[in-house]
Amino acid sequence: MANIRIDHIYKRYGKDKHPVVKDFNLEIRDKEFIVFVGPSGCGKSTMLRMIAGLEDITEGEIYIDDQLVNHLPPKDRDISMVFQNYALYPNMSVFENIAFGLRMRKLPKYEIELAVKKASRILEIESYLHRKPRQLSGGQRQRVAIGRAIVRNPKLFLMDEPLSNLDAKLRVAMRMEIIKLHQSLETTFIYVTHDQVEAMTMADRIVVMKEGVIQQIDTPERIYTLPSNTFVASFIGSPQINLISGRIQENALGGLEFLTSRLRIAIHESNAELLRKHGQVNRQVLLGIRPENISLEALFSDAVVTGTYRFTELMGADRFIYLDIGQDQLLTARVSPSVRFEPGDKVRLGIDSLKMLFFHPDTGVRFAD
Repeated sequence: MANIRIDHIYKRYGKDKHPVVKDFNLEIRDKEFIVFVGPSGCGKSTMLRMIAGLEDITEGEIYIDDQLVNHLPPKDRDISMVFQNYALYPNMSVFENIAFGLRMRKLPKYEIELAVKKASRILEIESYLHRKPRQLSGGQRQRVAIGRAIVRNPKLFLMDEPLSNLDAKLRVAMRMEIIKLHQSLETTFIYVTHDQVEAMTMADRIVVMKEGVIQQIDTPERIYTLPSNTFVASFIGSPQINLISGRIQENALGGLEFLTSRLRIAIHESNAELLRKHGQVNRQVLLGIRPENISLEALFSDAVVTGTYRFTELMGADRFIYLDIGQDQLLTARVSPSVRFEPGDKVRLGIDSLKMLFFHPDTGVRFAD
């Protein structure tokens, strides 16, 4: 069992009064896979290291299974950590690297052999046990590092960007291995990454961070479809969400429209009710709409945009086109790979109006029920 409670954690270095981590609060359930995600320098690795006991806490409390661990050394927290750089001993074989921690704990030889063989079988590295790290690929080395962590059978796994040194193909394969590992071990994982794809594909819940502050804690689906603010909306998703500045105005029929100098987009009644509730009629807002919710197929809707075609990105099964919609802004939309336009063409696309999001132009916070 490993329930984690993090209460009002702050981290400052030296006399610097600006916290690297600010008022971090989180409860993690047993067996949950939590991912901390955010840009470089947002404090996610620092937070992980405080949980591990590798960084001192300036303010706040961390509990593991209701035990306060602020001043508990790492070796007494029953955790295992996997780092970005593998941290393997080059002069030891794979077997010796995986067994090292168990030998330091003076476990009987037969227990060590059973544990190493079990871990190597799970990670499919049994045939490499006699090799040295230099004889392994990057993916194999990372499996050895993970093997060294799981033989200890800890209550909590901490992983700090473990796949960032691997090429794209290996990252995909190792993501799947880590997901399977979590399912088979049935223990708690906290995983740090700057890669939104890793976060979206692996997590039960995602913690999005910016400048040491939590922006949103939610499931991958809700993070993507209902981002709390424009930072989360822009950070998660590729290509990025379209954010367009415009004004909310009532039309002659009593409905609401989103207006810019070149766009007039009908707003679905459910969103119109929300905007009225927040007093946004005749005010500036930011409209957020993801590229996959703008398409030729949605032309039958009341929400239609017209722009000037500029260029395209072919992404295998998808083609993303970029339209000039004025105000020095490009609109990204997803179309079939077979669709072709010439630069300068006028293109008319429909918007799935139920998927439109609206944000405050100053705070960036999404208007929500």
